Amino acid sequence: MTASVKRVLVLNGPNLNLLGSREPDVYGATTLDDIDKALQKLGKTLGATIECRQSNQEGQLIDWLHDARDSFDGVVINPGGLTHTSVSLRDGISATGLPVVEVHISNTAARESFRHQSVTAAVCIGSVIGFGKNSYALGLRALIDYLNADG
Repeated sequence: MTASVKRVLVLNGPNLNLLGSREPDVYGATTLDDIDKALQKLGKTLGATIECRQSNQEGQLIDWLHDARDSFDGVVINPGGLTHTSVSLRDGISATGLPVVEVHISNTAARESFRHQSVTAAVCIGSVIGFGKNSYALGLRALIDYLNADG
């Protein structure tokens, strides 16, 4: 018996469109487009289709989460700075009823104190932080494993 192809939505929040040029000492030289292409390639090997989106608008991210309920099996999200401030985004994640994995390129716990607390992590099945661009691949692998696990 073959596992069905999983549909995964990858969401990126504010300022992540500037990856590759924004603070390369913190975020590296890899662009968001590079990450998206790598995730789509990895998705094929894991039996998943990947759709990647980015917005600097909190409401757009929430709308995409709401829409995901009907067309995706799970979500990988890097909420960017909204991680630490957005109760609305937290509630949007919770409202999907889908398994969501939070990812961060940098180790937020080793940065400024205001970045130490995630308001979104508590409604996610897990978080992957601090592994650079590989945080996305690790998060996707974890989500696919979770989706494929016998209940």
